[in-house]
Amino acid sequence: MMAAQVGIVGIIEVCSADCNNLQDTCPASLPEKETIFINGLPCKSKDNNTAQDFKTAELTKAGPRDNFFGSSMNIVGASKFPGLNTLGISIGRIDIEVDGMVNLHSHPRATEMIYVNQGILVAAFLDTQNQLFQKSLRAGDVFVIPKGLFHFFLNRGSAAAVVFSVFNSQNPGIGSLSASTPSKTTLESVENLKRKLTTSFSDLELHGTTDLASQILKIIYSH
Repeated sequence: MMAAQVGIVGIIEVCSADCNNLQDTCPASLPEKETIFINGLPCKSKDNNTAQDFKTAELTKAGPRDNFFGSSMNIVGASKFPGLNTLGISIGRIDIEVDGMVNLHSHPRATEMIYVNQGILVAAFLDTQNQLFQKSLRAGDVFVIPKGLFHFFLNRGSAAAVVFSVFNSQNPGIGSLSASTPSKTTLESVENLKRKLTTSFSDLELHGTTDLASQILKIIYSH
């Protein structure tokens, strides 16, 4: 009985995150048409592996920011960067215009760690107790967002902000509240949140501010 319990616990632990790779490398092979569906991506033949599989230029250019939120987010996983396959990580780039915002979203399969490359921004996440954790970040700062929690970024500087991300999953996923055509209620709530942050944010951090947390919850539940 005890052995069976240990076995079950072991299975749960193994399945709680991306599985460890069983070989040194496994660059993804992306067929034009999928005929078999697996949890991950198939590997290329070892004879076809090259150094190019482990290099990407996906993060060198800013993404389009001509949208309501004035921001772009590009997550690069194994499907775009074959060398990441089976390694349990992915990367990303975020570009935010002045007063722009990356709207509330979550990554259901990964913790996200961000590095501010340039600019000044507010980064915040809301935990499962509805407590808001918010910090002002500058170039060189690092901030971590726990797995699955709603979070947002707001540019508070006088120039565009650039942020790079690392995720502990090759496919972190995204649960976004920013639909291609956001509802009027969502847009109004986002504008209210931006206005509150812009007018009330000072050198003091707003730890768990009830008013801001309630505004975030309004955005989530009005979507």
